[in-house]
Amino acid sequence: MPILLHILASPRGETSHSRRIGRALVSHLKDVVVVTRDLALQPLPHPDRDFVEASLMAESERGDRQKAALALSERLIAELEDADLIVIDTPMHNFTVPSVLKAWIDQVIRPHRTFRTSPEGKIGLLRNRPVFLVVCCGGSCADGGAAQSDFLTPYLRHALATIGLRDLSVLRLEGLNRGPAAVERADEQASAWIADQVRNWNARQR
Repeated sequence: MPILLHILASPRGETSHSRRIGRALVSHLKDVVVVTRDLALQPLPHPDRDFVEASLMAESERGDRQKAALALSERLIAELEDADLIVIDTPMHNFTVPSVLKAWIDQVIRPHRTFRTSPEGKIGLLRNRPVFLVVCCGGSCADGGAAQSDFLTPYLRHALATIGLRDLSVLRLEGLNRGPAAVERADEQASAWIADQVRNWNARQR
């Protein structure tokens, strides 16, 4: 049975729009084994000196200390390697990813482990598979003087592609702090998007 890795980043618990929409998507993806990584409930450490030095060292040169520094990273990468599809739901914080999601990214993007360098740039070492990204914004990212910038979506697209995950489908819901009507419009958009993703996933499984 396919394994679905569900990554949640919002700190708002049951009041989170991104969690609500992400869970709705997961609930519609039938016949999968769900592995949950809740980054808000269990925040990951940011890379420290031991982690950085160990990650830059050849595997054959690592001792017990270096292996211990990378142990959590190895578990997180193993979750990615085992997954057949990935769902990431997240709010936008200050135009980009929340710090808890950035910590996860820093743990799983590692030279010689999830990417290698070449004259043409970084080449991902993980197999490609579907990634569904749900992004929720309190304000608007539409064109206009009052719009906020979205650095989250292009950043995540580039970061995931660096390790080989290039099949990214994105739902960005905006204006969720602008009253019930805005939330209702976002929910309608989310329902249509979820139906499309489920249909596409089911077609892959045939």
